[in-house]
Amino acid sequence: MPDVSTLTLNNGVTLPAVGLGVFQTPPDETRDAVTAALEAGYRHIDTAAAYGNERQVGEAIAASAVDRSEVFLETKIWISDYGYEATLHGFEKSARKLGVGQIDLLILHQALPSKFESTLEAYRALETLLADGKVRAIGVSNFMIDHLTTLLDHASVVPAVNQIEVHPYFQQRDLQALHTEHGILTQAWSPIGGITHYRDGKHSSTLQDPVIGEIAAAHGKSPAQVMLRWGAARSVGDPEVDQAGADRGEPRRVRLRPERRRARRH
Repeated sequence: MPDVSTLTLNNGVTLPAVGLGVFQTPPDETRDAVTAALEAGYRHIDTAAAYGNERQVGEAIAASAVDRSEVFLETKIWISDYGYEATLHGFEKSARKLGVGQIDLLILHQALPSKFESTLEAYRALETLLADGKVRAIGVSNFMIDHLTTLLDHASVVPAVNQIEVHPYFQQRDLQALHTEHGILTQAWSPIGGITHYRDGKHSSTLQDPVIGEIAAAHGKSPAQVMLRWGAARSVGDPEVDQAGADRGEPRRVRLRPERRRARRH
């Protein structure tokens, strides 16, 4: 894997622009997937409490020849651990499973609209963890414009990232414009078109899209590489994360440029 550029978050922390995500990766396969990724040159690993594989991620990093300081480790608090004290405890559980004393990026997995006060309290706990040096950066995931606007009205620390679905078929332009306005990094999950795999509709896999296939053939690349390049070409620093369990052995996270964006709910 060629050298990967780094991005700078709004608090000065840097992270690799490309990483490995382990969503839907069974625990018994996660260790090997992370080990292979580190050997291939990946230095950003993205997991979550809800994935059920944090322990295996930590074991792979600990057993690797790569020093822990060289690996950017990201995980997410699940909604069952929202609320100030519950979120602090959620951090302790994740850190223990990962086998680390400090997590590089800790984010809320999604907003909880029915109990948004719990979401705000969970984020307040992230702010405490940041102030205490237990995490290096904090953020959110899957927050739509109204969620993010309300959070910004109450938060003391602007989220460093909002991890959302972004790819050519689902660009969320208005939401990304809001990110840009507030200095929030757009992290993209499923940048090679994940929404078309699990939703009803006319699209099948974007990797089978004839237009993308023609571009790939013309340049001697795979469809997945074309999708990633599409995102990278619109990026001035939006990380891409591979999801290891998506039947593709290639990275998948991208960021898009802010201009001309429209948000869509999902």
